[in-house]
Amino acid sequence: MIFLPAIDLKDGRCVRLVQGHMASATVFADDAAAQARAFADAGAEWLHIVDLNGAFEGKPINGKVVQQILWAVRVPVQLGGGIRTMATVDFWLGHNVARIVLGTAALRDPALVSAACRRYPGQIAVGIDARDGRVATVGWGNVSDVTVHDLAKRYEGVGVAMLIHTDIERDGAMKGPNIEATVALAEAVSIPVILSGGVSSLDDLAAIRTASRAAKRPLAGVIAGRALYDGRLDVAGAVAALRD
Repeated sequence: MIFLPAIDLKDGRCVRLVQGHMASATVFADDAAAQARAFADAGAEWLHIVDLNGAFEGKPINGKVVQQILWAVRVPVQLGGGIRTMATVDFWLGHNVARIVLGTAALRDPALVSAACRRYPGQIAVGIDARDGRVATVGWGNVSDVTVHDLAKRYEGVGVAMLIHTDIERDGAMKGPNIEATVALAEAVSIPVILSGGVSSLDDLAAIRTASRAAKRPLAGVIAGRALYDGRLDVAGAVAALRD
């Protein structure tokens, strides 16, 4: 499994939210590019970047900072937040982003996801952000009637490279990850699944690894953020804990 440190961008700075509430933002780094470089130097094999302002406003807002991160590191970067047009997908995949994450667009505009997968095989992920098993959109502000599994199955055979499952209630709350729900999703579809939300310790990573090994389809990776900034986890230890 791959370990992906998270860098969430709000107003150009690296922050973490609690359960997706913008008012709960804690600033951890003014220089997001330097933070990305530190993660890469510590052994991160991928970085997970989210434009939080973009997620709420429906268009990229922190593009300048994202570009600074891309210049600062050599490891692959996956980027989400406010990416809702093919022009934006084209732009970022043409500027060294390795994988695009479509969240709100995955629910509202399945034609965009399908078209992007055809144009960029292996470079399009779908972000499924869940509250009580239902898909949330627009920076987690709106909860739909669509279930996590129904949305995931909609993209079987389309060419989606990865699903990123985030339990909103766990995200940034240090409550532990929702391993059961994420493994159930991985077993329900053929698309590889990354777990996100609630990871707070090496014990959590060990539990994820154990559950993944016992599953019919193992998880593809784990995203963590606040625990890295709080010092509960370090990148090198997390990478080692998930290594097959």
